[in-house]
Amino acid sequence: MESSSSWALIVMASLAALAFLSKLLPFKSHRLKFPPGPKPWPIIGNLNLKGSHPPKSLHILAQKYGPIMQLKFGSFPVVVASSAEMAKEFLKTHDHVFASRPKSAAGKYLSYNHHNITWAPAGPYWRQGRKIFLSELFNSKRLESYQYIRVEEMRAFLSRLCTLSEKPVVLKDHLFRFTLSSMSRIIFSKKYVSDESKYETSIVSPEEFQAMIEELFLLNGVFNIGDWIPWLNFLDLQGYVKQMKALKKKFDRFLDHVFNEHKKKMEGVKDFVPMDTVDILLQLANDPNIDVKLTYDSIKALTQDLLAGGVDTSVTIMEWAMAELLKQPPLIKKATEELDRVVSTTLANMLHGFYWKLPDNMNCEDLSMDEVYGLATSLKFPLIAVMEPRLPLHLY
Repeated sequence: MESSSSWALIVMASLAALAFLSKLLPFKSHRLKFPPGPKPWPIIGNLNLKGSHPPKSLHILAQKYGPIMQLKFGSFPVVVASSAEMAKEFLKTHDHVFASRPKSAAGKYLSYNHHNITWAPAGPYWRQGRKIFLSELFNSKRLESYQYIRVEEMRAFLSRLCTLSEKPVVLKDHLFRFTLSSMSRIIFSKKYVSDESKYETSIVSPEEFQAMIEELFLLNGVFNIGDWIPWLNFLDLQGYVKQMKALKKKFDRFLDHVFNEHKKKMEGVKDFVPMDTVDILLQLANDPNIDVKLTYDSIKALTQDLLAGGVDTSVTIMEWAMAELLKQPPLIKKATEELDRVVSTTLANMLHGFYWKLPDNMNCEDLSMDEVYGLATSLKFPLIAVMEPRLPLHLY
């Protein structure tokens, strides 16, 4: 007993001595150094510094804390790189570490539980989805086979614009209809979305589908408080989760209708030859040799990727380009001279086919270039423009 008590005293004395010495001696710390940044508040962290215009708010903070800084948004640390050198470290040197997006309500409800390319974590599934897009859907042979669709829809687009000459038009609506018609024929082989009576398979109008796509991009980019403070998620304080669930039901209804028609077309056909993107995805889902099994949700998510990316992103780029040209009229002449070299096909046809100007009651200085943030950065106010044919009418 005495021996045990002696050993216990020796151990306790040794620990006390080590603790005392650790305070006196300059031991080298192995703690990792974090980037500088503002001190976070309890619970909300630095969310109070985000402001209504996050890029500007972060720029102001970067001027104070440097090109790399750490913030805390709710429960999660956030590192902000604001110089080319720091961005290269994240986007190139250490890309494999930072490639995945964090889990979110948008990824769960709008991307079929993170099954599209945008929200899927970096890994075997993401690599396979990217491979499918590059090798099966976007290879040069397949893109060439869709050329006639793009030509036909472009002619129809220019013809519609010609009928509206000298009238102010909301350009975004016409660009959306053009790109949606083109993508529908490429992805589905027909216009499931149309306001023309000859297309009996239409289940939503272009206006309804445009609203769906715009809401999809908006909700993918909203700041949902539950994503950053998870224990508040069940309250859905901003109502975003409710909106996401309702929008998902609309896409489910549309995509289920499309896939059911394609499945019926494929049933009982030996050596079926795929005619469009959905045919290819359905065939890959039944391929036993594919690396990662494609589920029904996977096909929905990848199809939604193509629709949203092919339609809204293209429309946003064209609207911004036209807004810049109309704000600086001399650029239109310069762009017209450079059509074949640097301007996209859609913009080239628009500039080649029409003279463009702002409505009579607007000056260049009145054109707003304000932004609205979502998955893509769009013009806050839709561009309204007036066009006049510059070619003989029989060419439209």
